[in-house]
Amino acid sequence: MYNHMVVGLLGGADADRVFHALADATRRDILTRVIREEQSVSALARHYPMSLTAVQKHVSVLERAALVTKERRGREQVVHIDVTVLSRAARLLDAYEQLWRHRARSIEQILAEGRESDREPDREGE
Repeated sequence: MYNHMVVGLLGGADADRVFHALADATRRDILTRVIREEQSVSALARHYPMSLTAVQKHVSVLERAALVTKERRGREQVVHIDVTVLSRAARLLDAYEQLWRHRARSIEQILAEGRESDREPDREGE
């Protein structure tokens, strides 16, 4: 049941690209800034102690993960958030959490059953 929930949310390679993109603090910060307001790549670059080229590479990683899109406006490339993939990633993490909680409950039940059987008197010795 849970495996079908997890598999259907974000395919393996897509999930790898999304979580790779989100693994970097600069890219997460770029996402946060773009969520607040779309910005050009050059405007984004002013916030970081790195070259414009380095920021462009970060934006490209986010774009390959389909977390953002770029739109050319004159000489600038404006970065937009695409919440669709971000929402799928959040649902994927929620599905994993549900799976882990289910397994934890199963372990708790097994342990509780073991404790109960330890308390029962040995009927054969009576």
